[in-house]
Amino acid sequence: MEEKCFVYEYNMKKRPHVVILGAGASCAAIPNGDKNGKKISAMSGFIDKLGLAGIISKVKINTTSDNLEDIYMELDERSKEETECKEVKEELERIIWEYMSDYHLPDEPTAYDFLVMSLTSKDLIATFNWDPFLVQAIRRALNYTKNVPQIAFLHGNVAAGFCKEHNLLGSTICPKCGNPLTPMKLLFPVKNKDYNSDIAISKAWKQLSNALEVAYMVTIFGYSAPKSDIEAVAMMKKAWGAVSDRNLEEIEIVDIRDENTVIESWSDFIHTHHYSYSTSFFDTTLARCPRRSCEATFDRLMNCIWLNGENGFKENMTFSDVNKITNHLIAEEDRLKEVKQILSNPYK
Repeated sequence: MEEKCFVYEYNMKKRPHVVILGAGASCAAIPNGDKNGKKISAMSGFIDKLGLAGIISKVKINTTSDNLEDIYMELDERSKEETECKEVKEELERIIWEYMSDYHLPDEPTAYDFLVMSLTSKDLIATFNWDPFLVQAIRRALNYTKNVPQIAFLHGNVAAGFCKEHNLLGSTICPKCGNPLTPMKLLFPVKNKDYNSDIAISKAWKQLSNALEVAYMVTIFGYSAPKSDIEAVAMMKKAWGAVSDRNLEEIEIVDIRDENTVIESWSDFIHTHHYSYSTSFFDTTLARCPRRSCEATFDRLMNCIWLNGENGFKENMTFSDVNKITNHLIAEEDRLKEVKQILSNPYK
């Protein structure tokens, strides 16, 4: 009986923690701007931020919305028959790529740095964002550990590339052939996105689906499931399965919208009370129990152990602080890599 209990607990704690990122996560990561003071905005602020009004004015737009998603969707539909719309659409894509590529994380730790350092290789961060922040945070985390989370770019990314010959994703060159990687395609906001024809994006969605099927915890950070992502949400729901079969799993949501609106939008993923809502990343299990979120959650819910989240990440910490919190956890991970043993939970 004791052996069965150990196996059950071991397997539950080894399940992945999946994090899904939307634009709100990037906004939270650089509230005061990037390294050079450059701020990021949601689609509704893109036109003014990037000075796109002049380009868009080259064609007559029917929509009254000032949201770039709505305008781009119209241009995409009309570009199939109207050359001018096609040219404007392609010009917008080029400017957005160049603009996004020029972002750089501040020197001090950001929400993305804390996020990456809070997870391990069994976990997955799946992002809808085009910006390079997650790639930059991974590079910085590699200064402390090689045990970093997997990454899936669901809509492409300006800092990621793909080697078709070896089916590998990276940021500069292919580790197998040494050839420069082909930049990832960006999926722009259209009604019917093509998630299948691009190999890299198709692979990212397969990666997310596989992880969601077996995930113990899911954190949704700054993703509001916009109307242009209906198919994306449907694919996630298919992988997650019936809520009635998810009576042990936990959902965490970080969102600045009011709680009722947020919970209603994700009701198809939540089993009764198995969720938590906050407006700050630092109130999540990831921040309060870094690198042991699944272990801590299992102990809290199944072993009835109170947790002390005061030993986790806090705002305004330095990289030295992050290292002090995680170095002994990383050492344990390295030591037990080939051993079937439950990792410690220092947050009891």
